[in-house]
Amino acid sequence: MPTKDAAWHDRMYNNRALVPDFADHFAHWTSASEQARETLKPALDVPYGDGLNETLDIFPAARADAPVVVFIHGGYWRSLDKSDHSFVAPGLRDLGACVVVVNYALCPGTPEQPVTIPDIALQMAKATAWVWRHISEHGGDAGNITVIGHSAGGHLAAMLLGCDWKKVGRDLPAGLLRKALSISGLFDLAPMRKTPFLQGDLRLTPTQVRMASPAKWQRPRKGVLYAVAGGDESAEFLRHIRQIHQAWGPQTVPVCEALPGLNHFSIVTDLTRSGTRLNALAQQLIAVS
Repeated sequence: MPTKDAAWHDRMYNNRALVPDFADHFAHWTSASEQARETLKPALDVPYGDGLNETLDIFPAARADAPVVVFIHGGYWRSLDKSDHSFVAPGLRDLGACVVVVNYALCPGTPEQPVTIPDIALQMAKATAWVWRHISEHGGDAGNITVIGHSAGGHLAAMLLGCDWKKVGRDLPAGLLRKALSISGLFDLAPMRKTPFLQGDLRLTPTQVRMASPAKWQRPRKGVLYAVAGGDESAEFLRHIRQIHQAWGPQTVPVCEALPGLNHFSIVTDLTRSGTRLNALAQQLIAVS
């Protein structure tokens, strides 16, 4: 058994080091995102609150009363932007969805306005509540929302499935969100406290780990989570999807799969490609009303 020291944690969680051509993936995301915005003419930078980075982009579906997908980007809660992920919209629109790509504040924030992972989770609850209240104005069906997230976004998607919506807003239905797809998500944040390249930005405390580790929660009483990761990802990312499957059980996590031949970055592009297993899983969730 390897010693799970600082170097081991960095090796398991530093995806840019694990994927030598990660910059090529980012370059594709950037160019495909620019093309998606130019082609689809979304509503950009719509505010869902007045806090830091509380904006979202809306890519309406081709028809009215369409199912809604809220997409949450990754970046270890400390980097990237919704504008880097517009590229997911065309493929999800092809599945009939109205697509909303959301932004959030990034850790660590500033000394005057620090940002924590629980803060970001609350922002995502606020964004999803905004979608429920307003998406009908953009042709979306507020009664059919699916959240899809990658990496840190996959963690946030799972947190939303366990959200107590009545505490977010009295007008919100208890079953506001019943469907989530976590792509390469992290469900127990304890290892992040032992990962040197993340510690300076995330500044996780034991209390925050307890608050924001879905694998340590009781399973949500309603809804389903699909948990997938790339077959070529580190042993830790594969462990996380098994962990949430074991913690929440097969009724709540009916899909727990390592997708062959995909790494931490190629898996997001795979979501957008018709005929792939991941695209089919997204289609399956979106179609459930």
